[in-house]
Amino acid sequence: MDKTIIIGTRGSELALWQANYTKNLLEEKGHTVKLKIIATEGDSSQEWNTSFDKMEGKGFFTKELEEALLKKEIDLAVHSHKDVPTENPDGLLIAGVSKREDPSDTLLIRKEHVDKTQKWNLKKNAVVGTSSARRKSQVLAFRPDAELKDLRGNVPTRIKKLRDGDYEAIILATAGIERLELDLDDLHVEKLNPEEFIPAPAQGVLAWQIREEDEDLLSVIDEISDFDVLVKINIERRILNLFDGGCQLPLGAYCDADPDDEDRLRFKVWTSVAEAWDKQPKQLYFETSNTDDFAEEIAERIKNISPKKIFITKTLKESDYLYRALNGLGFDLEGISLIEFKQLRFKELPQADWIFFSSKHSVRYFFNLKPDVKGRKFACVGTSTSAELRAHGHRADFIGQSTDNKLVGKQFAAKAGSSKVIFPIAKDSTQYIQWQMPKRDNVINLNVYSTIKHSIEVSADKKIIVFTSPANVEAYFEKNTWQPGQISIAMGDATAMALNKKKVKVNVKPSAFDDLAMVRAILGVS
Repeated sequence: MDKTIIIGTRGSELALWQANYTKNLLEEKGHTVKLKIIATEGDSSQEWNTSFDKMEGKGFFTKELEEALLKKEIDLAVHSHKDVPTENPDGLLIAGVSKREDPSDTLLIRKEHVDKTQKWNLKKNAVVGTSSARRKSQVLAFRPDAELKDLRGNVPTRIKKLRDGDYEAIILATAGIERLELDLDDLHVEKLNPEEFIPAPAQGVLAWQIREEDEDLLSVIDEISDFDVLVKINIERRILNLFDGGCQLPLGAYCDADPDDEDRLRFKVWTSVAEAWDKQPKQLYFETSNTDDFAEEIAERIKNISPKKIFITKTLKESDYLYRALNGLGFDLEGISLIEFKQLRFKELPQADWIFFSSKHSVRYFFNLKPDVKGRKFACVGTSTSAELRAHGHRADFIGQSTDNKLVGKQFAAKAGSSKVIFPIAKDSTQYIQWQMPKRDNVINLNVYSTIKHSIEVSADKKIIVFTSPANVEAYFEKNTWQPGQISIAMGDATAMALNKKKVKVNVKPSAFDDLAMVRAILGVS
């Protein structure tokens, strides 16, 4: 392309970084490029009393750039893709997209407000700054104690407000922080897992917008565009489009892909959708090898969730995420453990390098005895066990996230090597993880509690039964029979095997041993 390509950009520090990044890509391909700064309504609105949840995704940050394109004042507009409406103005198109930077959100916390016993290391009742409806809904879902306060301005301005004490923590897109290479040594930086705290559709991606008629420039953009990213974010943005939402709708969608056993790409999508920022979001997980109508299937599934009566073999507290999430969505939830626990004592803690916990109960009953654990490393299965460990003042050096205990065992064995490992367990419990250790002599099983079955009759009108352990399966069927039309959910392979022995089909297994995975599994069959 012989002519100079004029890139239109907003004037913020981040927007200029994005424009210069694009400029460099094009210049590396031999093209001549200039920048033109254009003010947008979104920029000026940051000084008004306008919340970003009414701005992002609705064109507030793109309209003036699009008008400049149509007037041929510029040739190419560079946008943060999450700010671009799902429908292009007549005459314009998204010609390509950049590679994806880190899609996650980051929680920045003033160090005096860090509490390592709490989720995200954020102290209770902290003042959290964000004006995104999506972020608000998810913060309140996981941390209902948080006090939310609107936050405006560009990235450096927001961080300055945090440092000035206007907030105790704020949430920003990780990509923006990393692109600006900001010095954050005076703050605690907590990156939020995008598979748990779901990002905005296309977060971390740049959109390159041109005129439809500009076929030469379309070919140029093809040279720098990332097709694999485009496929994934098209799914995310199609979900947004099907809900007719910008960021007024608290919607997060994140798509990733991995090759399956047949070397085909298997697409995985995590979603979080709420009716309003202060309502419980519906959090689901989907996967497929065929993306045809995938977004439509996801949207339909979310829209048609129907609350049901549920029994779970776990004693629930109103403060539990599982209870709060399902109750907030209108489900009738009864949670009672069908087994009781009894403390078992040990004389002294054996010598070992690692201590591996397979459940929250093993953590509690182990630390009830106040052992001296100085110098030991900790490992566990699942985020719930990790959270229990954190509540006792310790952090896990290894967290197995799979419900396949054999896989977790192999992963941990690779981490621990030839080290000796203590396994605090229930008496007579299965030992799937221990059997994956290369040397059985390095396995030290320590009985810290025992289980006693405590079966009860469960109302036959429960539509979904969630089994949390093999022992609970045995206890349930002492006084109950399986009803036609009931749906079973099994926490892990061992529990699924126990149900199979009872001739009960397992409808679904949560993807992890935690409340969020359980909520997703329940919503997936509701």
